Amino acid sequence: MKAPAMLRFLTALLAGLLIAGPANADRIKDLGGFQGIRSNQLTGYGIVVGLPGTGDDNLEYTIQSMKAVASRFGLQLPPGTNPGLKNAAVVMITADLPAFAKPGQKLDITVASMGKAKSLRGGALILTPLLGADGQIYAMAQGNLAVGGLGAEGKDGSQIVVNIPSAGRIPEGATVERTVQTGFENSPVLTYNLSRADFTTAQNVAAAINTRLGAGTAEAVDAVSVAVRAPVGGDVRATLMSEIENLDVVAAQPSAKVIVNARTGTVVINSAVRVGPAAVSHGKLTVRIDESQHVSQPQPFSQGQTATEQKSAVAVDEEHRPMFLLDPGPKLADIVKAVNAIGASPADLVAILEALKEAGALKAELIVL
Repeated sequence: MKAPAMLRFLTALLAGLLIAGPANADRIKDLGGFQGIRSNQLTGYGIVVGLPGTGDDNLEYTIQSMKAVASRFGLQLPPGTNPGLKNAAVVMITADLPAFAKPGQKLDITVASMGKAKSLRGGALILTPLLGADGQIYAMAQGNLAVGGLGAEGKDGSQIVVNIPSAGRIPEGATVERTVQTGFENSPVLTYNLSRADFTTAQNVAAAINTRLGAGTAEAVDAVSVAVRAPVGGDVRATLMSEIENLDVVAAQPSAKVIVNARTGTVVINSAVRVGPAAVSHGKLTVRIDESQHVSQPQPFSQGQTATEQKSAVAVDEEHRPMFLLDPGPKLADIVKAVNAIGASPADLVAILEALKEAGALKAELIVL
């Protein structure tokens, strides 16, 4: 792109910042993100040393790991030698590599025991490479662990454990060694992906971008992705993405759903739920059986014997709850008010919703967790 054209493009972007967005709208950056601009997971296998007798002891893979660490420094242990390893433990290290992380930046890491180590408190992680999904080294980790849990054990076998002492963190315990290539500067188009698929929202995002940056700049590819045409160059694209992320868009109303957690009795109804005309009656029947024993004494000189008689009392109590009517198309507040009027418990509410769905009166997707 030539200098005058570049200047006009940047001027249009900056001028667009002065235009106010619609009321009750969401920012585009809150609805999703650009493809390729994400964090990447890193993992590593290493050794924690300096433990106060709470390590792995003589596990075979711990011994092999210690011999490998010693060999880095030219130390060869004699054949058949198994070092005591109560002060060491094999661990897995995990970390998230943020998008655009540059060499020299620091990362927080999590360290967790793989073997029989009872606690990592007081330990130090030996220099360990952290690998990405492609097997390449992206960071190096080392440092002293901060462990929030603790454990204590008596000679009689009694013990107490607070939180998880076999896992800990090292703040800024890894240093980035390699940058992940995202293709941000020279990819043919920038692809914006919605967090939740919706054709209407995707069209609204594309329309908002075209209104601000010109017709034909963006087009909705499907219910998730919006392709944005952008000039090549990291500086221009950074300005463009900043502009797009702060645009306001009215997101489409979500589909009607009723979420039921059968284990906890939690019921969530979103505002799009509607109910057709229906009459609902929900009663409660209680059957109570009381058992008692009665001792029967015979009359004097009657040749009878003392006997025990079993007596049962059966009572039926049916709570009266009148039928209520749901008018066509009531909103969320009306549904809650009607159900509360009969004093329904969460379990009762689930039964009512399932019955309404079966009758075809509940205009929503019923999801049971």
